[in-house]
Amino acid sequence: MIKNYLLTPGPTPIPPRVLETMARPIIHHRTPEFQKIIQEVEEDLKYVYQTKNKVLIFAASGTGAMEGSVINLLSPGDKAIVVRGGKFGERFGEICKAYGIEFTAIDVEWGKAVDPEIIRNILEEDERRTTNHERRIKAVYTTLCETSTGVATDIEAVGKVLKNYEAALVVDAISGLAAMPIKTDEWGVDVCVSGSQKGLMIPPGLAFVSVSPKAWALIEKSTLPKYYFDFKAYKKALTKIDTPFTPAVNLVIALREALKIIKEESMDVIFDRHKKMAFSVRSAVKAMGLELFSPDAYSDGVTAVKVPQGIDGEKLVKTMRDKYGVGIAGGQDKVKGKIFRIATMGYITPSDLIVCMATLEAVLLDMGYKFQLGSGVRALEETLK
Repeated sequence: MIKNYLLTPGPTPIPPRVLETMARPIIHHRTPEFQKIIQEVEEDLKYVYQTKNKVLIFAASGTGAMEGSVINLLSPGDKAIVVRGGKFGERFGEICKAYGIEFTAIDVEWGKAVDPEIIRNILEEDERRTTNHERRIKAVYTTLCETSTGVATDIEAVGKVLKNYEAALVVDAISGLAAMPIKTDEWGVDVCVSGSQKGLMIPPGLAFVSVSPKAWALIEKSTLPKYYFDFKAYKKALTKIDTPFTPAVNLVIALREALKIIKEESMDVIFDRHKKMAFSVRSAVKAMGLELFSPDAYSDGVTAVKVPQGIDGEKLVKTMRDKYGVGIAGGQDKVKGKIFRIATMGYITPSDLIVCMATLEAVLLDMGYKFQLGSGVRALEETLK
């Protein structure tokens, strides 16, 4: 019998308190009982997002909310900027392309973070060259944590750039929310997108979007086709403490409990815990002679590590999962087989990390990697104290 440990950057482990709520009998969503739950969830999401604006809730993965952030803000003929430094930055570009939106791509080397000054330069050039106000760049799409590379973006710095322009700042915080700081209002984030299966500690299936007044002004003018992901429909329903379509009832109930846990711990304590665990993972892998994939712009939610030369990265991940029951993530696309990723977000605990590191050592040793056995676990334990 194998006991499973989940240290992937989504889905993440689910607290027992949350699991228990999903086992209760389902309730109808058009009732005062469910309205009360929606009210609680809405207020607690604002706390996590650090916003005074409404947070819209969708029965979808985070990608659904990403698509919504394109089709609700933009119209045919509008332009955008897309920061592409990994699979999920690229996804914003793919969505823009699907809807015929012209965008300027900022292609950042995987493992690096975007320089906010590049965004400023593109916006300045757009203003100089575009005499028609309606044809200017209307949105900038970027990520808080690029899940595929473990890179964190300085969203505060990007927000300072955008304050001087009419373009809205749209941030994919799917693997960053509740794992690392994002001050949505203070940093000038106009649309903040997230999902349920990472720092929020519930199963996949819910997506969230906070929307600023600046973004709502664009939404009112948007003419791209939309139906299910129409932000105005969700905003209208929310004023009546309702949803425009059937919600994922038990997931919303689970979210209420997960948000209670988050508030009990407090955001500052959560951020400190994530930072400490991520630092410990980085210390451990470096003690084993391994190299970080993003050493200069790392996230506190997931750490990407280069696979040692001569080691089969895909086999490494598969062996840890199938033989030892320890789930970590491999690389995607151009870094498939070249990196592995260890998450430190949500309900992942220090004891989970110790099991993970001990297993990583055992598998690497079996695969022929030469290092001092126990060095990673020792470094992890020392930094976790």
